[in-house]
Amino acid sequence: MDYKAAHPSCFLIHSLTMGNQLLFCTLLALIPALVTSDFLISNIRNIKKRNVANNITDEIDIYSLKIECFVTSRFSHNVITSRAVNRANVSKEALFDVELPKTAFITNFTMTIDGVTYPGTIKEKEAAQQQYQKAVSRGQTAGLVKASGRKTEKFSVSVNIAAASKVTFQLQYEELLKRTFGKYELFLKVNPKQLVNKFEIEANIFEPQGISFLDAEGSFITNDLLPVIHKSFSGKKGHVSFKPTMDQQRTCVDCQTTLLSGDFVIKYDVNRETPGNLQMVNGYFVHFFAPQNVSHLPKNVVFIIDISGSMSGRKIDQTKEALLKILEDIKEEDHFNIVLFESDVVKWNDTLIQATPENLAEARRYVQSIYARGWTNLFGGLITGIEMLKEAQEAGTLPERSASLIMILSDGLPNEGVSSIQEILLRTKNATQGKFPYIILDSDSALQLQDFYNEVANPLLTEVEFKYPENAISDLTQNNFKHYYAGSEIVVAGRIIDNDLNSITAEVKAHGAEQDVTYAEQADVEETAKATEEQKYIFGDFIERLWAYLTIQQLLEKRNVATGDEKTNLTAEILDMSLKYKFVTPLTSMVVTKPEDTVNDTAIADKPLEASRPVIPAYSAPQHYHRYTSVDADPHFIIDVPQKEDALCFNINEEPGVVLNLIRDPTTGISVNGQLIGEKKSSNDVGSIHNTYIGRLGIRNTQLNVKLEITPESITLHNGTKQMMFTWLDEVTLLHPSLTLKIIRKKSLEFSMGEGATFIVVLHQSWSKHAVHPNFLGFYTLDSHRLSGRTHGLLGQFFHPIDFNILEVHPGSDPQKPDATMIVKNNQLTVTRGWQKDYTEDVKHGTNVPCWFIHNNGEGLIDGIYTDYIVPSLF
Repeated sequence: MDYKAAHPSCFLIHSLTMGNQLLFCTLLALIPALVTSDFLISNIRNIKKRNVANNITDEIDIYSLKIECFVTSRFSHNVITSRAVNRANVSKEALFDVELPKTAFITNFTMTIDGVTYPGTIKEKEAAQQQYQKAVSRGQTAGLVKASGRKTEKFSVSVNIAAASKVTFQLQYEELLKRTFGKYELFLKVNPKQLVNKFEIEANIFEPQGISFLDAEGSFITNDLLPVIHKSFSGKKGHVSFKPTMDQQRTCVDCQTTLLSGDFVIKYDVNRETPGNLQMVNGYFVHFFAPQNVSHLPKNVVFIIDISGSMSGRKIDQTKEALLKILEDIKEEDHFNIVLFESDVVKWNDTLIQATPENLAEARRYVQSIYARGWTNLFGGLITGIEMLKEAQEAGTLPERSASLIMILSDGLPNEGVSSIQEILLRTKNATQGKFPYIILDSDSALQLQDFYNEVANPLLTEVEFKYPENAISDLTQNNFKHYYAGSEIVVAGRIIDNDLNSITAEVKAHGAEQDVTYAEQADVEETAKATEEQKYIFGDFIERLWAYLTIQQLLEKRNVATGDEKTNLTAEILDMSLKYKFVTPLTSMVVTKPEDTVNDTAIADKPLEASRPVIPAYSAPQHYHRYTSVDADPHFIIDVPQKEDALCFNINEEPGVVLNLIRDPTTGISVNGQLIGEKKSSNDVGSIHNTYIGRLGIRNTQLNVKLEITPESITLHNGTKQMMFTWLDEVTLLHPSLTLKIIRKKSLEFSMGEGATFIVVLHQSWSKHAVHPNFLGFYTLDSHRLSGRTHGLLGQFFHPIDFNILEVHPGSDPQKPDATMIVKNNQLTVTRGWQKDYTEDVKHGTNVPCWFIHNNGEGLIDGIYTDYIVPSLF
């Protein structure tokens, strides 16, 4: 089966003002070399070792390299697809290598080899490490390298390609982009290392506020390549593409080297008729805030500079150069001071002074005299700056309406009683008591010190507070900010817990340069729905993922300075959300396994855990309610009723061989039928009552001409006239525009067709010599909301909302299972409180699901009677 990436849309985003979290570049390089990587590859066989420097070979050819960016409301979903072929007559090695912004989360990585796609699975990092250690203990080829570097993270995976074979790598990552200097910027750092037959960069942007300008440029773009960049925007949609031919990629007419090496940057902004923009979709909202035409506030800055011995030479020269440039740009109404630290702490002035021409001239002379010496006492310098700001505020020597901040440049840790950056952040947090934002930049950022200063050079508001309707909103991301700077944007997101809420109003209060200000924004469900209809979102519920992204980022920030039980609880919350939303975070890894006979090739993508600099206030993460509508065991039907946070259940008692219709949707053409099988019978049990189970499943989509037949022994896929057969010993994934099939070996199968629902089939295997229990199947539904309103069947009819009331709970025949009266569909039924098993997480033991049991084959709950759902055949 041919594999084709099917992503109908994608998007780019921008983040709130979060201290020093700057946007950095995305690097893509696919080169046929064995180098250190951020993935684990275990048991790669037949690899010929060679000199690392010899990293280019004519035998591995990258014939396609595509970077797709799908951007909606500043949230970016990026897909990098590289296809390579081994043209040699022996196996060779190919490397997929990508460098991502540290603010990005990988969401998927797949390898397609010989037409079969092997997908990534998000796991807790400890479980991935155990898999790595297991590979090492078996003597398999394995490598796991932590991503390093302050600005970006590097992920790599190598794979052995058989002679005359092809491999496709696909990496997906998401990022909420930051607005700086009045622009959202998407950075792609391109470096394919060779000429590529089909090279493409394509970005589709959708902004409900409308796009005000759009541009694209590249550091490697020559005059000849300028016409190859195509950019256009109209209303809410923008598009950028860059597709150079092989000849256009060449460094000269007959050269085999490529021009494509450097940054490719897409910049845009949105219309701003109002200070902010509220959007709400499917129970979540996001609020973008960036007021225009606001007077600037004076600022008070303390520059704290490391002059320890490790800063000698070029580092200190770069720092002095950056400080001198900043002193040229500082405004006369501002106040500032300079603090130097090594083993001792030295203040240029005892307090902050105004940036008059005379004081600036003296400061420039002082900066030029700085030289490196001594050890490092970062904490001492930081506390000195904090105390300096406190004293100046208490003395009233600073403007009443002004913005204060601390900027630190250091490459070392303190040597006086503080052992780590985490401890510095914790002690500094206690010292500032939330009054002053502080930013710590690494020494290799000396030249970026000036750039960052320019970002915060024009504060417009202080003490910015976002308020939303009480009792209607929960799980807010950060909603209080010390400063808002010109050209930036603040983003707040949250969950809507009032199901009847038709509109949401936000109130933003802040201190301005002359007076306190209040802004009000409102979003209407119907208006948002109209806007979202214009764009087919690649995520579906993209605002929920945006909220999850922000929440995880901010919880990670808080975890960096937490201790004890607080850190334990934060770790649990982050891990839960990372697994739920399938993000590779510092607490999770993505594992890709390629089965090959009895040997596994396994790749692990890791995101390092390291201290981030800004300290973000705390908030609680949500507790979500999960369950599936399903049929399992003998056979028990479980109907999830999420609005009640409860479930209903019933059994169907019929003879083996009977086929039951579970789902039927005439609009999408999807149907699911299940055939019953009986228990194993011996000659002496004739006449006994026996349980039945789902022994065969038939899933069909008439519009796509696709059929899937599943038994406990085999899985057969009919795609038109083609047929593919698998067993439960396989572990493969097939990805196609019209269907996705994923088999987890000896456990479960996940299947979806087109835009329809996703189903999970669980395999139950009994001991082969068991006298009674057969092998059978369980069937579970996901994303059932994608089916039409005409959907019916024993399960399908419950994809629509159902309401019921429980009255007169009283003891039943079983003391542990009370009876009650249920009013449902205008029927009054006697029901029993009990539980059924959900086997999606634990195939062997299952998980108890409390439910109200409806007797007599679901009579009174299901439409009609159960025999109405008997059909003549599996399809």
